Amino acid sequence: MELIEAIKGRRSVRFYEDLPVPRETLEELISTGIYAPTGSNLQPWGFAVVEDKQLMQKWSDRAKESMLGVIDEKPQLQRYKALLQNKEFNIFHGAPCLLLIYGSITSTNYIYDCSMVAQNIMLAAYEKGIGSCWIGFATALGNSPDIKEMLNVPGEYNLVAPLVLGYPRRKHAAVPRKEPVMFNWV
Repeated sequence: MELIEAIKGRRSVRFYEDLPVPRETLEELISTGIYAPTGSNLQPWGFAVVEDKQLMQKWSDRAKESMLGVIDEKPQLQRYKALLQNKEFNIFHGAPCLLLIYGSITSTNYIYDCSMVAQNIMLAAYEKGIGSCWIGFATALGNSPDIKEMLNVPGEYNLVAPLVLGYPRRKHAAVPRKEPVMFNWV
């Protein structure tokens, strides 16, 4: 697969087969991801992998409850209210793997660096036939002190990119892109 094909073909996957992603494949994806650019070569990333579906269900319920508790204060979340109230909705979409990419706050660029690692991982996963989706609903939960303690994440690390990974249950159609907004070309 050509790089341009991967960039244009990758989609956020929200329907997964009930098949685990082999550990070796996950390790390879992480090892590929860390070749992302990094400010001052600090490489501020750290990773946690969760494959326990019962734990992911508990975390999903907790994240939904937490988000519903603040939804009235955050107008941008109103569009998700019905979804978050749906008892059947799992924020992790039933994926077999949750990959959490944390960044050390000792680097001023940790959010950018870890975001680029996430993009590398999602593109490499797509090339291997593995779907991915960035789960923004999980960010606050992943930064909870009890979750970080459970995952042995040091206090100076913040969750940047919660990604689910798994084998897609179906093909996803291309999503049209808007024309780029060009402010100037001097």
